[in-house]
Amino acid sequence: MIGPVMIGPSSSHTAGACRIGLVARQLLRSAPVTARIGLHASFAKTGKGHGTLQAMVAGLLGFQPDDARLPNAFAEAGAAGLQFEFHDTDLGDVHPNSAQVELSAADGQRVTLIASSTGGGVIEVIRVDGFRVSFSGASATLLTRYTDALGVIARVASLVAADHVNIAALVCSREKRGGAAMLCTELDGSLSPAALAFLSGWPEMDWVRMVRPIMDAADAIGGGGADGNSVPVLAGTTA
Repeated sequence: MIGPVMIGPSSSHTAGACRIGLVARQLLRSAPVTARIGLHASFAKTGKGHGTLQAMVAGLLGFQPDDARLPNAFAEAGAAGLQFEFHDTDLGDVHPNSAQVELSAADGQRVTLIASSTGGGVIEVIRVDGFRVSFSGASATLLTRYTDALGVIARVASLVAADHVNIAALVCSREKRGGAAMLCTELDGSLSPAALAFLSGWPEMDWVRMVRPIMDAADAIGGGGADGNSVPVLAGTTA
């Protein structure tokens, strides 16, 4: 396959890591001021040589994988007031290119996600704030954290349809019956601001996030680890 247009050297360890950071920033819905990032397996063992650390921080700053500032992300973070730390972690039976990202914003908001970079710049987010989810960022994704109650999922689906948007995939998980729950809905397009505002006002809703696509259409089709048109700018590294 032809890999993503990116700052190299690796589509999985660099472009994918950057996209994990981009999704985490959107879930926080604000510029992060602190980031604690746990690197699992291959990310932990080879991340320094593949630019994974710089790429992850670049994504948290809102930089795309082809942004020329990516190799200098640590300095950019300092200028932006983002404090970050990395550590090795064992996330269990997940893809070896996985990370846990814990963010906080100046207004006190926090979010934690676990995501994997599966090759070719493609990612999969598998947990948000401890809840099981599954989305790649290839399409618009609606996430809602709410109190489990009869009919909530059906009402969300009806609202999406009324906004003339189609549902592509849906995953729901909950702590227990009547407890905290999360609905992850991949869509064919983003909901309108009016629909999001209406949904946010439901008494069951804790928070609502509309994650914009973070991948090009060509990237979403592919898979595998080829780097294609990547530009290796981090000296002394390999794909």
